[in-house]
Amino acid sequence: MTLTSSTKLGPYEIQSPLGAGGMGEVYRARDTRLDRIVAIKVLAFRLSSSAELKQRIECEAKAISSLNLNVKGR
Repeated sequence: MTLTSSTKLGPYEIQSPLGAGGMGEVYRARDTRLDRIVAIKVLAFRLSSSAELKQRIECEAKAISSLNLNVKGR
């Protein structure tokens, strides 16, 4: 599933692709609720029925969201 610029996923607006791999694709997006830039990982359809994999992705997202990165040029 390749998403194009300005595609909306809930409150997120896709801006550009960041990368792709065996598990899916990652996109740069804007959270329209909080007006911030986020990364969105879209799981490959063939993997979407795996409860174990969904749990792993959720754990990864929680760990990443807990980081406080002071990045210049956002």
